Amino acid sequence: MAKSYKDLEVYQLSFRLFIETHRFTFRLPKYETYELGSQLRRSADSVNSNIVEGYGRKKYKKDFIKFLIYAQASNDETINHIKKIELLYPDLSNKAKDLVNRYSEVGIKLYKFIEYVSAHWRT
Repeated sequence: MAKSYKDLEVYQLSFRLFIETHRFTFRLPKYETYELGSQLRRSADSVNSNIVEGYGRKKYKKDFIKFLIYAQASNDETINHIKKIELLYPDLSNKAKDLVNRYSEVGIKLYKFIEYVSAHWRT
């Protein structure tokens, strides 16, 4: 078992992606930085933050799973926001596609981690 949420691969990936996504949003047109950019920053932060909060409740298996599911839902929301940017701003589409692919990988890892916690976690 991981000693800290920082030891979880899915946390590490989501944290790095959050930083990268946060910086990416400031490449949007100024007016969009406070609209779609803000929504994207919040959802990307939520992926990572819900993993951390869930791990903090790891003694309560159902709470842990609940927050991992929140992280997964935020991950889907994040992908949706990035896909909007990909279509609306063709000059950012290559980076957006890359981010979508990487968030999709986080989604797979979250799904597998939820399955693991559901089947093997001891409270």
